Amino acid sequence: MDLFCARWRVYMDEEEFGFSRNYFLAKELGGSRKKSTQKISDINVVDEQELRAATANIEPKHEKEIEALINGYKSLYPKWVFELRCGFGLLMYGFGSKKSLIEDFASAALTEYSVVVINGYLQSINIKQVVIALAELLWDQLKAKRRNASGTLPKDQQPFNARSMDDLLAFLNGSEVDEKDCVICLVVHNIDGPGLRDSETQQYLAQLASCSHIRIVASVDHVNAPLLWDKKMVHTQFNWYWYHVPTFAPYKVEGLFFPLILAHGNTAQSAKTAAIVLQSLTPNAQGVFKILAEYQLSHPDEEGMPIDELYTISRERFLVSSQVTLNSHLTEFKDHELVKTRRHSDGQDCLYIPLATDALEKLLTEIS
Repeated sequence: MDLFCARWRVYMDEEEFGFSRNYFLAKELGGSRKKSTQKISDINVVDEQELRAATANIEPKHEKEIEALINGYKSLYPKWVFELRCGFGLLMYGFGSKKSLIEDFASAALTEYSVVVINGYLQSINIKQVVIALAELLWDQLKAKRRNASGTLPKDQQPFNARSMDDLLAFLNGSEVDEKDCVICLVVHNIDGPGLRDSETQQYLAQLASCSHIRIVASVDHVNAPLLWDKKMVHTQFNWYWYHVPTFAPYKVEGLFFPLILAHGNTAQSAKTAAIVLQSLTPNAQGVFKILAEYQLSHPDEEGMPIDELYTISRERFLVSSQVTLNSHLTEFKDHELVKTRRHSDGQDCLYIPLATDALEKLLTEIS
């Protein structure tokens, strides 16, 4: 027994030594390699329209198998309707676009409900306008039902667009509506999309889903989508019934609103990509960038904006407190290739934005 333990200890020591030796050897070799100086912008990529046309012409495969798969999902429609009536929210996940499947379900099985659709794959969505639309639709249903039942209409009330979100949600939850069979189904394509991904919007959607007159059917595609919700939102407010429904369908509609990595961006796409980067920066950094952009648009014949002048205007507008602060913003701009430097004819360094005039105008519109 002692001999066995001794041999085992020697074996483990050798394993540990071998692991340590390989680790430090890898670190030594890794540190000796030269870092690449190439950038993503150096890649020779194709035109965006050409790439989109090529992807549109890709021939679909396994059509019969996919059709059988979709028909299997369609057989679940009665079950899905029953679960909605029981107060569950339906959450569809899996590989492939689920837009056509959910819309077919809504048109085929939710005919007795009013349906409102949110396209979460869009870049920006006004959640209050959605809630106002739901409230107005419920109010129309209520008036129609009372007119048919007794001939009396509800009393006039404050316009919904003048109400707060809390009042709108309270109305949808039934505090002013007695008829429990007045129900609206909310369909949300890509509830994890960029226009709905912030915490405040998700909280409002969760409160909507818990309203007595609202039922929700949604889809997710991002692998980290469940991180958007806490335990209360998942089990109490959304009350999700999860369905794995891979469709293997291409994201044709959803993909129109996202840049193609392998393609040269056109004017609108370049402005949109730059806007996405700027929106991740602080408001003061965005303000400094606006000063530079406005100067470049108003002085098209100049080589750029002098750094001293940018600092003076930024300080007057309380966007920076020192040259160090301005330099930190400029470093961030340069790292993202939003701003570049070149030498003016009088010898001083000037800053310029490497975008065409029309693209720069679109960018200012995006961030404003």
